[in-house]
Amino acid sequence: MIGKAKSRKLPAWVLSLAIMFPAVIALVAPRIASAQDLDYGKPGQPVHLVVGYQPYYSESWSGAVVDGLQLWKKYLPPGSTVEFRIGLQGSIIVNAMLAGKESIGYLGDMPAIVGATKRNVADLRIVANIGLSHDQCNVILVRTDAPKFSDPRAAALWLRGKTVAAPKGSCADRFAQAVFVKDHIIPSLYLNQSIEVITSGFRAGKIDAAVVWEPTASRLVLEGLARRVTTGNDVNEEDGAFIDMRADLIRERPDIVKGWLETELAAEKYLANPANAASVVRLVKAQTTGFTKQELWLALFGTYSASDGGTPTRLTLPFGFTPQSLALIDKDTTFLHAIKSIAVAQLAPDAVLPGLTRSILQSRGVTPPVGTIVASSASPVE
Repeated sequence: MIGKAKSRKLPAWVLSLAIMFPAVIALVAPRIASAQDLDYGKPGQPVHLVVGYQPYYSESWSGAVVDGLQLWKKYLPPGSTVEFRIGLQGSIIVNAMLAGKESIGYLGDMPAIVGATKRNVADLRIVANIGLSHDQCNVILVRTDAPKFSDPRAAALWLRGKTVAAPKGSCADRFAQAVFVKDHIIPSLYLNQSIEVITSGFRAGKIDAAVVWEPTASRLVLEGLARRVTTGNDVNEEDGAFIDMRADLIRERPDIVKGWLETELAAEKYLANPANAASVVRLVKAQTTGFTKQELWLALFGTYSASDGGTPTRLTLPFGFTPQSLALIDKDTTFLHAIKSIAVAQLAPDAVLPGLTRSILQSRGVTPPVGTIVASSASPVE
């Protein structure tokens, strides 16, 4: 429901909550109020949230854990309801948030940034860093009959003059172009293709290589359609996942924002516990189609060799913002501006709100990251 712009006077409940949640006070300032704000009710009241998330992107699987375990029930006001909507790509979620159809989005780094630059449409802010990795998005696959390469760089150099595909404007695209620049690689064709078309392309022998994200990368490997040959681990290129929230939610319901971020923290701790790997796989499988449990497990918890771009740490769970995550946002913003996906060369100073997660971590005496997922060679799933 579209609500009217709220009063410019800061009510008492905002001031009291701001004492323990200091970043909120700046966000409730009337300068960001809009006639297009959604009506979330008053603090303490039950709320209905619509959350966009990506169970088909393993770096943001904390959202799938929140959904599967319904962790939000512990932290939101009694009587609240949450509707989770799957986005096959982050751009779908961003569009829904801009249209007022969703208020919270679990996103890869690129769509999270794009969303935060559309204030002429709606005001979205980046509020949490839910994942950092080198090989959850940055994965290069080649056709199965490609040569056996001596090392990852030889695999990258083989891309010269080949047909390569990636979803343009995505984290995979940014990684592909970083590799191209680093090694002066010019493919014969660099195609803008979705994950589905890339899968068909490998099956039909129409492409030589592709850059994709997990869990699709592991599915293509285990199905025998492609070989993994190099990742961001080999060239020190990170990828990330973030949470965006609508600014009207942040301003009008800081109690809900705090509750949701506490929910996310609980989900990240659950993900980081190796004993929960099989449970996480079951939760994700119930929310996706076309994947086996083994493919899902390998995507986030399994071991890849160093020759395949593997590393002992599959995922870092910062929750809050670290120098690495802020540097990644800056690098990605520069890339998105260069390819004309966004109109600004740098984000507004308040597009990223590190104070929200920082206050929660400080209250617990914790600094990011809150956990890591270490690769395992023993699968607990059948």
